[in-house]
Amino acid sequence: MAGGAFTDAASLKRAHLYEYRITGYFITACFVAALGGALFGYDLGVSGGVTSMDDFLKDFFPNVYKRKHLHLTETDYCKYDNQILTLFTSSLYFAGLVSTFGASYVTRKRGRRASILVGSVSFFLGGVINAASINISMLIIGRIFLGIGIGFGNQAVPLYLSEIAPAKIRGAVNQLFQLTTCLGIVIANFINYGTEKIHPWGWRLSLGLATVPASLMFIGGLFLPETPNSLVEQGRMEEGRAVLEKIRGTKNVNAEFDDLVDASNEARAIKHPFKNLLKRKNRPQLVIGALGIPAFQQLTGMNSILFYAPVMFQSLGFGSDAALYSSTITSVALVVAALISMFFVDKFGRRAFFLEAGAEMICCLIAVAVTLAILFGQGKELPKLVGIFLVIVICIFVLAYGRSWGPLGWLVPSELFPLETRSAGQSMVVCVNMLFTALIAQCFLAAMCHLRYGIFLLFAGLIMIMSSFIFFLLPETKQVPIEEVYLLWQNHWFWKRFVAEEGGNVVNGNVKGAGNA
Repeated sequence: MAGGAFTDAASLKRAHLYEYRITGYFITACFVAALGGALFGYDLGVSGGVTSMDDFLKDFFPNVYKRKHLHLTETDYCKYDNQILTLFTSSLYFAGLVSTFGASYVTRKRGRRASILVGSVSFFLGGVINAASINISMLIIGRIFLGIGIGFGNQAVPLYLSEIAPAKIRGAVNQLFQLTTCLGIVIANFINYGTEKIHPWGWRLSLGLATVPASLMFIGGLFLPETPNSLVEQGRMEEGRAVLEKIRGTKNVNAEFDDLVDASNEARAIKHPFKNLLKRKNRPQLVIGALGIPAFQQLTGMNSILFYAPVMFQSLGFGSDAALYSSTITSVALVVAALISMFFVDKFGRRAFFLEAGAEMICCLIAVAVTLAILFGQGKELPKLVGIFLVIVICIFVLAYGRSWGPLGWLVPSELFPLETRSAGQSMVVCVNMLFTALIAQCFLAAMCHLRYGIFLLFAGLIMIMSSFIFFLLPETKQVPIEEVYLLWQNHWFWKRFVAEEGGNVVNGNVKGAGNA
């Protein structure tokens, strides 16, 4: 039995019998579903650019506008320290946090595809309201609709991609979500660069164009197949097998379908998946997948840089155009990193990317902190060479994050949960991710104002902690079938003491990728 039952582990050791071919149907389904990442990415990219535009600040935050122009070319950590301004960004993520619980129900009972459609409709409405806003209340309401859309999309899309992907290429397929997120950020930065010159309504165009990825996702979602896992979980066995045959490109899917049925039988016996997630046997998934990785992903400091890249570069003495241009460079680096991760994560594994990139990120943050400690905050423009150095170091940081915590922060949790707790677990992932995203978004500018260069040292220290967490507690999951991942915990030096069945017996299983660390 899969998904948390350990008495019949041997029946699941049939991954070598799985067959698949890459078909046009499978590729199309992957790319359509991955558009969900574009919603998240577009908002990440557009928010920081809009909040640095003069026309937007004059309409909604005149005090920030005045303070910005009193110190237009000076280095000043506190130019944009305004809690209502940061609420414009963070309100979306608080809404996403709350919406994940409704998304969990829809995803489990109605399917992954239903959540994708709900998310796209809500995101579209949010884009329309934001573009038409005439006061701060409308802005916040629009952001709430956007947040609900992202909550549903981020809950369903990583699950969808992991479930339809063959085990041997699951890492690359799941990272389509990160790739489209990165592309959304890049496109948003280019749009901001153009609309910043359109006075006085350029910011409305930036916010309103959020309806484009939402429309594409909704139209494409109408034609998406539901995942075989979800169909079997809903008791639609024949339809589930038919979809599995179609996305695998072969009729010989008996072994994989039998694993899905076994996992589904266990899942249907679970009436309260959130309560089940708290059981001792699910402790590894709860600690690593639902709490640790999604929280740590935000504590790298990366999303702070993405949210506020234009604002941060202006605070560092860059002009308005230079700030948007510099943030565009960093977002392009994020796309390059996502492609690197897609091509190599199934070869080198998840742990290697986490640990190697973590060391790079620590070095980059220390370099930024030392540079700012020596040269910054004296009310003068940064020397040009120093500015170029900061952009290069931040790009290296982005390249490291973009091939590790960025994509793997969504990929690894989606691989860890057994079917009976998968929708609940993914809701926890999104909820924790949104909570820490919102808190970082709300606090970053104030923290930068008060901690100054120390904010970068703080993030460096946190990355040291999270790298140690990965080194000691996360087993390698590359090329392990998603319904057999639970066997890894039985071989892990720490987690094997938690995963004994309630009867007390553990069946040892050796799966490729299992290890002591």
